[in-house]
Amino acid sequence: MTRIRPLAVFFTAFLLSPAFAADTAPAAPEGNTGRYALSTARAAQAMAVTANAHATDAARQILWAGGSAIDAAIAAQAVLGLVEPQSSGIGGGAFIVYNDGKKTISIDGRETAPANASDGRFLTPTGQPMGFYSAIDSGLGLGIPGVLAAMEETHERYGRLPWKKLFAPAIALARNGFAISPRLHSLIARDPLLKEKDRTRDYFFDKDGSPWPAGHILKNPAYADTLERIASGGAKEFYRGTMAKELVKSLNLLGSDATYEDWSRYKAIVSDALCQPYRKLQVCTAPPPSGGWTVLQTLAILDQFPPENDAVLRLHRLLEAERLSFADRQRYSADPAFVLVPLKGLLEKSYIESRQGLIGEKSMNTATAGTPAGATAWVDDKQILENGTTQIVIADGRGHWLSMTSSIEDAFGSRLFVDGVFFNNQLTDFSFVPMDNGRLVANRVQAGKRPRSAMSPVIVLDGKKVVLALGSPGGSRIIGYVLRALTASIDDGLPPSEAVSLPMALSRNGPTEVDSDFPQDLRESLQTYGQQFSDSDLNSGLAIIRRNNGLLEGAADPRREGKAAGF
Repeated sequence: MTRIRPLAVFFTAFLLSPAFAADTAPAAPEGNTGRYALSTARAAQAMAVTANAHATDAARQILWAGGSAIDAAIAAQAVLGLVEPQSSGIGGGAFIVYNDGKKTISIDGRETAPANASDGRFLTPTGQPMGFYSAIDSGLGLGIPGVLAAMEETHERYGRLPWKKLFAPAIALARNGFAISPRLHSLIARDPLLKEKDRTRDYFFDKDGSPWPAGHILKNPAYADTLERIASGGAKEFYRGTMAKELVKSLNLLGSDATYEDWSRYKAIVSDALCQPYRKLQVCTAPPPSGGWTVLQTLAILDQFPPENDAVLRLHRLLEAERLSFADRQRYSADPAFVLVPLKGLLEKSYIESRQGLIGEKSMNTATAGTPAGATAWVDDKQILENGTTQIVIADGRGHWLSMTSSIEDAFGSRLFVDGVFFNNQLTDFSFVPMDNGRLVANRVQAGKRPRSAMSPVIVLDGKKVVLALGSPGGSRIIGYVLRALTASIDDGLPPSEAVSLPMALSRNGPTEVDSDFPQDLRESLQTYGQQFSDSDLNSGLAIIRRNNGLLEGAADPRREGKAAGF
């Protein structure tokens, strides 16, 4: 039964309230930590790009041993949970898009809400929404993790090496230790919540309470033990075995209300990828609740315009199309198992044409959601606080390609640290407010439901041949990050090294958000189209591989510490 509490303050007012500002002030989740050396690679057979050199090296090691793209991704993800714990891990979820040379599928490993979750989950007794970090600290944000289930599901279809072998690099690194990177050190140092919890304080700080410096060798034997159990027992040990019971018990003591039954019922969802043509290519991504359809809708709007040599005009149109599609996203995007997502209507040609017709020579600044065929009268969801994530792209020697976006939501997730693993707070991706002005929010909390996501892993095909794979972390900005690199790669033919390095510009249906070092001449040119700007350190983390003249070219975003490598 739906439980509706009276709302004394609507979410818009909440976002602007001093209490909310104070609650979010410490965050800078997955924030900017400077620029790193651009990592690029060219290879003839196989390529991996991840957000950390250790993870890329593990993936390359598996590829060299004859592993498939999913084999390499499993090894990389296991390492990332150790060396990049602020972003992803087995305590979180993922969307995987996979092409085996014949077809492209999607594997949904998004987290689910426990059975006793209601739509008032993040409301205070007076009916007001909780502060974002109060919700995280409560443990109520933890959803049932899905990344292990998604990886095992994909491995059963396409794996070539034994499951157990894939965890060996991460296990060795956890036992022997790794040097804390400058980025990880910075994110630990700026996060006040880590110091408040005994387990994270003991792990990340010295006896005087100072964060371990960059270069300090950090070991995580508990994580090695956890991975060894999963390597031997499979994902079923994590979801239905003794480990599952132990994890649930520990997490309950820390505030989670998930049960063993919630854990044991979790299943990844396998489906055809969601594909649509753009500039005579086929762009494939994950279906809802992923953000992929919003990427496709934006591309469909742009595809209505004839080819244009004016790069500034094309960027103006991209920003306007993003406003339109983001407006639709905030109203209609949710878990299609629980609410009607009018996907066919949102991507239907006549509706796309009607949206494209709203783009003029001057910016609309803010768009209103449209009414596609099959739409339900949901109210707009004003929640856009979605945060930390990672991106993996891999091409193997047998023609398999993978794009995987993986996340624990906020930096270090819920900060619940059990058996060497950080667990997610993905349920805070639901709307905190279930109803506004008498109308329900599609992305409200419901038991068993998967929260809406911006994660948008992409694979692009020319006919039946994959020519490009990419994706990015970045919370609700992921959609804009992916579109910026994707359109530049396709429309301008930019190589991965240039596409990941572009000055960032995007819109989440508000001001045009740009990097603080966005070129002044480009800013002035966009201003002639009425674009208004909001400056910030846009911390994308793009990973791209393209096939070009028979070679694989890869690059990792210099805004993070990623690495591309192949052979």
